[in-house]
Amino acid sequence: MDAHVQTRVSAYAIAVEDERLLLARLSDASPTFAPGLWHLPGGGIDPGEQPVEALARELLEETGLELAAAQLLDARTYAVRRGGVNWSVTALFYAVDLKPGTPAVVEIDGSTDAVVWTPLADLRDSVLSPAASDALRMLQARRQSAVHSPSPGAATSTFAS
Repeated sequence: MDAHVQTRVSAYAIAVEDERLLLARLSDASPTFAPGLWHLPGGGIDPGEQPVEALARELLEETGLELAAAQLLDARTYAVRRGGVNWSVTALFYAVDLKPGTPAVVEIDGSTDAVVWTPLADLRDSVLSPAASDALRMLQARRQSAVHSPSPGAATSTFAS
């Protein structure tokens, strides 16, 4: 393994409401993914911090919204080069429910400069970070699975709506 690779473990929120996905636009301060891309709210887990605690902290900083519930869905890794640094990013993806509120970036000079609810039908890989593209595919797979599910009485979550 390359000794010059920086490792980062991050927790990301997949929040869906009324057929819209909550996304944050990456700023120039983004350490790993390119600025201008739309990304999932979330970010790096600090040493000793639990992943869900990091998720709640990052959600509040990047969206002004509070976490109500989170369920771990998947984990993925990404090899990224940004600012002359090679990164190995491990991303933990959580389906989340949020407390009511209006999204707004709270953190000054942070890694995001905008936050919006974006209709799922309008999302295109070309404007998404690799993690957000993967989240979109996770959503599509779960929706396909729900359509073909043999148990019509099964409970659904906000994530599956």
